[in-house]
Amino acid sequence: MAKWGEGDPRWIVEERADATNVNNWHWTERDATNWSSDKLKSLLLGLTVESEEGKCEVTEVSKVEGEASINNRKGKLIFFYEWNLKATWTGKSKSGVKYKGTVEVPNLSDENDMEDLDISVSLNKDEPDTPLINLMKTKGAERVREALGSYVGFLKTEFTQGMILPTANGMAKPQPTSQSQAKVDKTQISSQSSTVAPVNTGVKIPTCKFTMRENFLTSPAELYRVFVNQEMVQAFTHGPAAVDAEKGGKFRLLDGNVFGEFTELVHEEKIVMKWRYNNWPCEHYATITLTFLDRSSETELKVECRGVPDTQEEQTKEGWKRYYFEAIKQTFGYGARLF
Repeated sequence: MAKWGEGDPRWIVEERADATNVNNWHWTERDATNWSSDKLKSLLLGLTVESEEGKCEVTEVSKVEGEASINNRKGKLIFFYEWNLKATWTGKSKSGVKYKGTVEVPNLSDENDMEDLDISVSLNKDEPDTPLINLMKTKGAERVREALGSYVGFLKTEFTQGMILPTANGMAKPQPTSQSQAKVDKTQISSQSSTVAPVNTGVKIPTCKFTMRENFLTSPAELYRVFVNQEMVQAFTHGPAAVDAEKGGKFRLLDGNVFGEFTELVHEEKIVMKWRYNNWPCEHYATITLTFLDRSSETELKVECRGVPDTQEEQTKEGWKRYYFEAIKQTFGYGARLF
């Protein structure tokens, strides 16, 4: 028989105030089915793609069948999920003709990589043929794949908070890592370093920072107005937008895919804002600083981005190039010199 004080440390409970699952030894399980169903619907609904042929949007998520759960054993999280999804997409050609079709994903599972997902896009039987079906099969399918990848990332970060409990000494035990844990993205459940982190840090999302620069053939004053004037924002985004250009004011554009809050405005010189895509982890914002630099005959726009999720770096860069830089130049003519 073990002497007093020399028992197996897995069963020592007096060092924990709540005496619950010390050292995360016992198997615990959390059902993520309802949460996942809501998250999948929110990520898919409203997805849009556009080309010179027209625009397509996911307008209904009609089937979300399956289940999801997370198990914690010895401080290691094990994920199980399996989903069969069906959604309706609506397309509108440049000439105004509307079309309808479906998107089906029968095998979203922890056993499959994102690259192996079967994403079936079809046009309803009673609809005439349209080039928009090719748009949905290419760009549309890719957007759906990105959204489902985001779901898996959220499942491993947002939903798992609190599942790794403090150990007997009050600290969270770092989780073992492996290459297989990085199938979908770089999101980590816990620190990979050899040092332990306080439990109250929660789940950290790996982020990055980067700077972009672009020149526009206009004055700093005019370019500044493009970002703070609601009518001008609606013009270059080609859709409804809400812009309340004051400190603490909100903005929303691109069909609600981008939104945030202005935190600092220096007239015709600088804009600082909390900014996010709608498929980022809940309540996570990047800090975007726009600096308008007078370069004589043109304005250099310096865009500093901090706190962008690692997995979203390229998407964010491409989004700014396409939906801000290129769109502004094409709409207002700030990219061409007239001789």
